[in-house]
Amino acid sequence: MIAKTQYKMTPADLAVVLALVRGSSLAGAGERVGADASTVFRSLQRIERGLGRALFERTRAGYIATELATQLAEHAEQLEATLEAARSAVETAPAQVSGIVRISSTDTILHGLLAPALGSLQQLHPLLSFDLHTGNELVSLTRRDADIAVRATKRPPLHLVGKQIGPIRVALYGASGRRGASLTDVEAGAADWIAPDEALPEHPSVIWRKRAYPKVLPRYRVSSIQSVLELVALGLGVGILPLFLAEGRRDLTRLTEPLEDGETELWLLTHPESRHLRRVSAVYSHLAQTLRMP
Repeated sequence: MIAKTQYKMTPADLAVVLALVRGSSLAGAGERVGADASTVFRSLQRIERGLGRALFERTRAGYIATELATQLAEHAEQLEATLEAARSAVETAPAQVSGIVRISSTDTILHGLLAPALGSLQQLHPLLSFDLHTGNELVSLTRRDADIAVRATKRPPLHLVGKQIGPIRVALYGASGRRGASLTDVEAGAADWIAPDEALPEHPSVIWRKRAYPKVLPRYRVSSIQSVLELVALGLGVGILPLFLAEGRRDLTRLTEPLEDGETELWLLTHPESRHLRRVSAVYSHLAQTLRMP
């Protein structure tokens, strides 16, 4: 049993705990604090020995934070935010906003909405740089895996702050010209379908198709809506696409009016403790003003 002492934690100790909570492994924590895994391990041993309590449960899946470690990580995040705010306060001119902002979205939102907005932001704040993560899963803003998320959802997490940008309207599309199927082909069951695969089982387009065309078995299943768009444009079949992505394409033809039952909402999200950070605030405010749904 570890003997309990009057141990006084330092900011460096908190940084190690926070890094391990976020990284879930010695190597992951080491990347975050700029040290190797063995150094992180020795630091953790020293902290736990000083506290007289274990902070993490060692499992095959990684380091699982105890309740105490979670509490310490929250304090570390507050300290991190305070230090970031202090650094930002040194900068006085808007053009001096700098640093890396991590943004999470899907590839569809990135290509159709986010990238154009970031282009104009680059002119306003040339010292900013961006890590852009695309995937179907919502990364954790609480663990700071991302600073900002731009996501399609009807129920954003309650612990985040955000702005509802507007409805994401969708419709059924085919390729333009002779390669494309018509709505008559669709109704007659003569059109091939392109649809999301098991990576998006609850996607509104999947739910709508199963309800409207329960006998349809898609010929092509893909892991993203962006891929649905490209295959439809090649004339391989029909697919349900968001208007913001498809309406500007000459190689696509809309076969239906917007499908009300297939709509969802676009949300701009961040963590309450990140919102005031200058680099995050600059990007969040710009996206809130520029992102628009057709």
